[in-house]
Amino acid sequence: MSLLLPTNLQQYPSSSSFPSSTPILSPPPSTAFSVIVPRRRCLRLVTSCVSTVQSSVATNGSSPAPAPAAVVVERDQIRLGLPSKGRMAADAIDLLKDCQLFVKQVNPRQYVAQIPQLPNTEVWFQRPKDIVRKLLSGDLDLGIVGLDTLSEYGQENEDLIIVHEALNFGDCHLSIAIPNYGIFENINSLKELAQMPQWSEERPLRLATGFTYLGPKFMKENGIKHVVFSTADGALEAAPAMGIADAILDLVSSGITLKENNLKEIEGGVVLESQAALVASRRALNERKGALNTVHEILERLEAHLKADGQFTVVANMRGNSAQEVAERVLSQPSLSGLQGPTISPVYCTQNGKVSVDYYAIVICVPKKALYDSVKQLRAAGGSGVLVSPLTYIFDEDTPRWGQLLRNLGI
Repeated sequence: MSLLLPTNLQQYPSSSSFPSSTPILSPPPSTAFSVIVPRRRCLRLVTSCVSTVQSSVATNGSSPAPAPAAVVVERDQIRLGLPSKGRMAADAIDLLKDCQLFVKQVNPRQYVAQIPQLPNTEVWFQRPKDIVRKLLSGDLDLGIVGLDTLSEYGQENEDLIIVHEALNFGDCHLSIAIPNYGIFENINSLKELAQMPQWSEERPLRLATGFTYLGPKFMKENGIKHVVFSTADGALEAAPAMGIADAILDLVSSGITLKENNLKEIEGGVVLESQAALVASRRALNERKGALNTVHEILERLEAHLKADGQFTVVANMRGNSAQEVAERVLSQPSLSGLQGPTISPVYCTQNGKVSVDYYAIVICVPKKALYDSVKQLRAAGGSGVLVSPLTYIFDEDTPRWGQLLRNLGI
């Protein structure tokens, strides 16, 4: 298989712009693909330097070179990395707030903040990819990032531990998209795309993406040959129409942008399902004082809040001769039998100077999608005075992900 990332593809708007004497894409003589990316520009007084680094990853099954081991530097504060801008940043702060963890930022231009409820913890606002890099380097201990960013820049490094993989925001998926016209009009699957006769070593499939680790890895795992990866300035969705790529590999949320640019996803072309996750450094959890306790505190709050999200408490009064008889009546209703509960308590009243029980209070926990049907059936079974209130937290006896984390750490 030949996989190549050309360095100059973005300099030519279309294939027709290449000099006739220069081949557009020339396959490498070996079975390796190369990823060539420019380093960031660094200002040094009045001079600047730009260098190019080339890294090669063999396609014969060998693993990429491991990242340098993290160094746990002595400090008293636990560092939590949060996205610095955009929807992910706002959603991360809102989630922590819902868990009664309030991020206090004195100045919105500052990159460091505090959480008063976690006095030993600092919040550092960083770009998502830098959160992953700094978890690996030891500069951060915890972080909230998308699984796509974690996979692309973490590259399966064993020092990165996913503490909670589903924070219920940042939902998207990394997917291949192709034009819905021309030679791709009747192509609807990854298999069909790979078997198109147009692709060869001399004319490989050109795939524009910012995911230069996950893209080649996915193609290799699916046995797809004759692919060249390139980056493109601006929105990737424009690359096929401009002639600088045949297809794209990009994050998709609603899919509206793809449709508006005459692109379509294909069966088998989803590389990764992603949403926000809480990630930690294994070395920090094992070696930094207080890190494990901080993770436990955050995890318990997250689990309790996320479990309660979309759940409602429904309370109703119901006449009956006994709690057992009322319970049987409630559980006979199909929308009520599979729910958590019911909890049934006697409602006491005074009649003729004596305390008696005429009603029983029914308490059930109902998911939002079943709320209306549950209330209807509760009333049909004799319920009255029905009260509905959203749940904020559900604290279990144990936090399942905490036990999983301890096992992962060998504790």
